Amino acid sequence: MPRGRPQQSKDQDKKEIKSETNNVKTLKQEAINKEENSSKIDLNKFKFEKKPTIKIEFENDDETHKTVADNKGLWEPPNWRRFLDNLRKMRSSNDAPVDSMGCHMTMDENAPPKVIRYQTLISLMLSSQTKDQVTFAAMERLKERGLTVDNILAMTDEELGKLIYPVGFWKTKVKYIKKTTQTLKEQYDGDIPNSVEKLCKLTGVGPKMAHICMKVAWDKVTGIGVDTHVHRISNRIGWVKKQTATPEDTRKALESWLPFELWSEVNHLMVGFGQTICLPLGPSCDKCLNKDICPSSGKLKRSPNKKSPLKNTSENVKENKSEIIKQEPLQSSQKIKVESLMVEEKYDNLQCSHETQSQNNPISEIEPKDKNVSTQKRQLKRQSPRNKISNDNATLTDVNESNINLRVKKKKS
Repeated sequence: MPRGRPQQSKDQDKKEIKSETNNVKTLKQEAINKEENSSKIDLNKFKFEKKPTIKIEFENDDETHKTVADNKGLWEPPNWRRFLDNLRKMRSSNDAPVDSMGCHMTMDENAPPKVIRYQTLISLMLSSQTKDQVTFAAMERLKERGLTVDNILAMTDEELGKLIYPVGFWKTKVKYIKKTTQTLKEQYDGDIPNSVEKLCKLTGVGPKMAHICMKVAWDKVTGIGVDTHVHRISNRIGWVKKQTATPEDTRKALESWLPFELWSEVNHLMVGFGQTICLPLGPSCDKCLNKDICPSSGKLKRSPNKKSPLKNTSENVKENKSEIIKQEPLQSSQKIKVESLMVEEKYDNLQCSHETQSQNNPISEIEPKDKNVSTQKRQLKRQSPRNKISNDNATLTDVNESNINLRVKKKKS
């Protein structure tokens, strides 16, 4: 028999070795794949799933505002809703000047819409630093003349000044009205802008005018119109978190907490309240329904009455005359003739009644009136472009101080 293993067994051994090596390779590959898979992050676990929105409804509006304020941590003044209800009650009679002579009452209702909007803007420009009564009267004169863009541009500055006098800063407002009207003619075809930003770019128009104009002219609520009344009252009643220095700061403070649906009525309520009860000097706190919850109730006293310059000058003249009588030496060579001038208001006639004294009494010399005082009075009077005082009538103004004036003439004995 031949030596060694048979050829068939050798082939089987080779096949077994190859299969074992292949198995080892596959095991190694599987191990490597497992390690790679274990190191990778499965992103499917972090997919975003959109959740359905939840709508929350409240039956009471008061609870809604309170919940929103508590959640957002917004500041709001205490008892402000009670204060607002009392304010509406006090303003229910509509007895303030703003109710009958405000900017919403000055337009010509029969005019085209474009003209009505223009008249609203002019009324607001005139109302700055001016009472509603004066503004309303000026608007009536302008409407009689024809308050349109073309008519205003055709007027001279002197003619426009006569129509709007005596509104505050009337000379400056003449320039502002002319320049703004020219801008409206060139850029807006005679109409007014329909946004606060564009309105504030006009000469003489500020944020307060712009917001009120948007409400009255365009029927859009864009903000709270804060004038001197709203600014003063908001600080008095504590509707601002910190005391504000300017009306614009007050507007931002009010809009930060006051609900939007109340913005449109705040200006009208507070302006009338400030004209009738919460006056700038000496407010009538005893008539206010909010005197129990107002932080300024009873703390503001009426300022002492200040005498006008005209009264001071007339009193000084009387004092000076009495001093002259006492200080001047008496001379026996003079006589006094007293003429009492009776002033009749109906006919403006002067009636003189002569009274004489005995010749033995001492005599003094007194001038009828001080010329310097009369010139000072005429200088203190406001110059009107419509009413000019003639030189002839100026000499008679000194007689109307009182019902009876004494005029002393000097006569030689």
